[in-house]
Amino acid sequence: MQQPFMALVHQAHEVHRQHFPAGDIELASLLSVKTGGCPEDCAYCPQSAHHDTGVEAGKLMDVEAVLGAARAAKRAGASRFCMGAAWRAPKDRDVEKVAELVQGVKDLGLQTCATLGMLEPHQAVMLRDAGLDYYNHNLDSAPDFYGDIIHTRVYEDRLRTLEHVREAGIKVCCGGIVGMGETRLQRAGLIAELASLDPAPDSVPVNQLVRIEGTPLADAEPVDPFEVVRVIAAARITMPASRVRLSAGRRGLDEGVQALCFMAGANSIFYGDKLLVTGNPDAEQDRRLLARLDLPISAELSNAFQDTTR
Repeated sequence: MQQPFMALVHQAHEVHRQHFPAGDIELASLLSVKTGGCPEDCAYCPQSAHHDTGVEAGKLMDVEAVLGAARAAKRAGASRFCMGAAWRAPKDRDVEKVAELVQGVKDLGLQTCATLGMLEPHQAVMLRDAGLDYYNHNLDSAPDFYGDIIHTRVYEDRLRTLEHVREAGIKVCCGGIVGMGETRLQRAGLIAELASLDPAPDSVPVNQLVRIEGTPLADAEPVDPFEVVRVIAAARITMPASRVRLSAGRRGLDEGVQALCFMAGANSIFYGDKLLVTGNPDAEQDRRLLARLDLPISAELSNAFQDTTR
């Protein structure tokens, strides 16, 4: 049954207060460590080699450059550092290099997350042994809409990678995208699919489509911002113990809508200037907004910030 908007937000807020009584917000930073040239044809992605978006294929960043970005993220108050690489499926030698990055970031006292594409079981173990805390691999959409946006990979491929990650003992970060032309029922289908994972993802990023010139979805009809709030609320109700992250597309939401997202159960944001290759709200602007809403930064993040300023 479809609930009225206010009733849905109210229910989600009650669930949120029960499971996260401190009401704290987790801050995470995301760096593209290998940009562009991806062989996948995801209709939303500016890094796909199939789309002419002006994003050039680059090599994996060197260790010192990545660690410099991680130190800056920690100084800004982030405690989780996520590294994204535009691969369909990394080779073992790629995973070995990322494992070195993971170890370096862990040594800085940050939580680590990576999104590298499809993984084989032994590759997940390699990343676990390097100290990786989270692996991000989004479902993107409901199963019945997936074929409309991606043709180079099937839904089961994504589920298989998530299984490999869980079996290796790495926490799962998994969400989807709102505004690709899907129906409200298909948005509900995405949330149902995520909630049916056993266990539910530890982190659930909710992304609003960022329309990029040169991608097939560049001219997609903008989604009603309140639909993003609905998805946040549904995620909170069905995955009460997960961190629900307001992710890509947050720049397109005004502060009032963001406040509604927090009320509906969002308790994590990507923080900083860049979200892979698209813009993200300024860190200082984020801090001001959280302060105005009396939303505390999670204690873990506060400690990370204090440790770098002593």
